[in-house]
Amino acid sequence: MTTQTQQPTGPAAQQQGSHHFILTLQKPYQGGFVTATFTNTFTPRPDDTRADIYKVLFEQVTRANPELANANVLFFSLERNQL
Repeated sequence: MTTQTQQPTGPAAQQQGSHHFILTLQKPYQGGFVTATFTNTFTPRPDDTRADIYKVLFEQVTRANPELANANVLFFSLERNQL
């Protein structure tokens, strides 16, 4: 299961979040594993730390995908959404 977003152009591109994240989770499932990668943009509150953002994103993803509750994090990246 992978969630991807298209890169908008024009005015829509200006509405992206200030940061881009990638979060990959894995959990045992029926004798194997289910692995899912989520990516999007996010604008943190001014006093948020990287740990705060990680916790919020993990909770949002697992709330929207309950089958991934208690999943292991294989990868987490959070970068400013700029070149």
